[in-house]
Amino acid sequence: EAAVHRSCLDVKNFIWCRCSHQTDIILDIPWSSLTSFSRGAVLAFNNLTRLDYLEVAFVLFLLIVFLYVLSTLRTDSKSTRSDRRVRLERVTAKRQPFDAKSARSSPTNPVLHGSAYVVDGDTLVILKTQIRLFGVDAPEMNHPYGRNAKWALVSLCKGEKVKAEVIAEDAHGRAVARCYLQDGRDLSAEMVKLGLAIDWPKFSGGVYSPLEMPGIRKKLWLADARQKGRMHVWEQFEAGQNARAAKE
Repeated sequence: EAAVHRSCLDVKNFIWCRCSHQTDIILDIPWSSLTSFSRGAVLAFNNLTRLDYLEVAFVLFLLIVFLYVLSTLRTDSKSTRSDRRVRLERVTAKRQPFDAKSARSSPTNPVLHGSAYVVDGDTLVILKTQIRLFGVDAPEMNHPYGRNAKWALVSLCKGEKVKAEVIAEDAHGRAVARCYLQDGRDLSAEMVKLGLAIDWPKFSGGVYSPLEMPGIRKKLWLADARQKGRMHVWEQFEAGQNARAAKE
């Protein structure tokens, strides 16, 4: 690439420009016109330097914001495409045909392990799950010995990590579980041994009946009445409680 060398000579009122290609070019520009143009350019430059710098800064700020928004939109579009691809893969995986070799049975009997919060004599809460002790029936809190049963269960669970093997769900939506202390003791069996719960053969198959104390069903007569379907006994007892409360 040939370099162009220019030399300006004041020959009368013309400008002489010489190129390295030995080509002479005469620009028919009067010197007075060139001088006027130079003065106008200088004045224009001076006017530009007097612009409000805040306006210039604001324009630059808007430009930066525009570029940032543009880059963010591009990033969001990429992430959106990635999310769509992940969802598509999940849907595709769900639609895959059943494979007997790789299939595994879902855990129908989950096991919970943790500290227990006692609700009453046969109900616990472990890991925010309400659990009914398997195979036994303790008195309700407003029934005779109901508070005794609750605090007996509190004493058993205090400082313990209870293991609950869920086996079913009762009519109230509670998980029914066999619950064990850290030393392996069965909480249902312990409550029956203490004389604060009775076996419920309908659900336990009678496994806790040999552990019942003599005369325990007369002591926990309301729990026994429930097992035998005599709910009118409950109604009479609760009506008496309400009458006494009204007098007080």
